[in-house]
Amino acid sequence: MLIKICGLSTIETLAAAIDAGATHVGLVHFEPSPRHVSLEDAARLRAQVPQGVKAVLLLVNANVETTGRAIDLVKPDVVQFHGKETPEWIAAVGTRAGVETWKALGVRSADTLANAARFEGAVDRLLFDAPPPEKATALPGGNGVGFDWSLLKHHAHRLPWGLAGGLNPANVADAIAATGAPLVDASSGLESAPGIKDVDLIRAFCKAAREA
Repeated sequence: MLIKICGLSTIETLAAAIDAGATHVGLVHFEPSPRHVSLEDAARLRAQVPQGVKAVLLLVNANVETTGRAIDLVKPDVVQFHGKETPEWIAAVGTRAGVETWKALGVRSADTLANAARFEGAVDRLLFDAPPPEKATALPGGNGVGFDWSLLKHHAHRLPWGLAGGLNPANVADAIAATGAPLVDASSGLESAPGIKDVDLIRAFCKAAREA
């Protein structure tokens, strides 16, 4: 079972995620997010990630300069694109930087899954997430809401994929059972306040996901 804990911003919570068995740890570089970390802080956190655990750098509609600088400084194993990035752009970044690439997609309907096929050959993994609430201040992810998991139940996946959106220790086992997700990704469901990870929730989530 692959487990990603996203939006980590302190050494303590990073260590808790790794100790609890997370296979991927996520660092968010997107200023509007309460989980935002500077590239310098992201690099310091990334340096604490041991071999065998993958560091994921999350970017949202970053320009060429920001993307290049972020990859050079942080040296992530994976870059997760969480905006309106095109397959061509992601493929170019992955090839040029030599990193694994993921694309997050907000699942509104079965049409989203059908349209996901355009990323085949361009990304290494798709991350099916809840779509952002329809309000101007909504973040592209990390809103603590889920989507209709039944949409994924019989979908013929053509790419490696993962499940995100409103996951927490109480529902992750049900999510895995309902979707067959090979990877689960949690962020806001593991917080005591926006951007503040709770180490006990991190441990409980990892335990529930592994046991599922």
